[in-house]
Amino acid sequence: MEEQAPGSATGPEDEVEPDVRFTYANERTFLAWNRTALAIIATGVVVVGILPKFSVDFGRRILGIPMILLGAFISWRSLGEWRDNEEAMRHERPLPRSNLPRILTVGVVIVALIAAVLAAFQHGA
Repeated sequence: MEEQAPGSATGPEDEVEPDVRFTYANERTFLAWNRTALAIIATGVVVVGILPKFSVDFGRRILGIPMILLGAFISWRSLGEWRDNEEAMRHERPLPRSNLPRILTVGVVIVALIAAVLAAFQHGA
């Protein structure tokens, strides 16, 4: 019988059970991304509903809605990354690279730029 190379698994029968520590680490990473997403969503909700009005029409929404959408996207994508990592571990393949840090950074920079523009147009504080 010919031996298969690592990472060449083709179906569920070729899966291996990963070390439970790696499975738990993957789950903790997933949960951490979701805590981050929840914090961003909550901040967006606070901006839209509680922050004083800006001089610019719809200023709170212009700032808060991208935050809510960013948080929702991070949460949704973290599930995909958790699943992809699990599959890679079970088939003894290298873990895929994560784009979430880059997405989060770009999203935060965009929201910060929006906030700076809105603050620039704010009349007397």
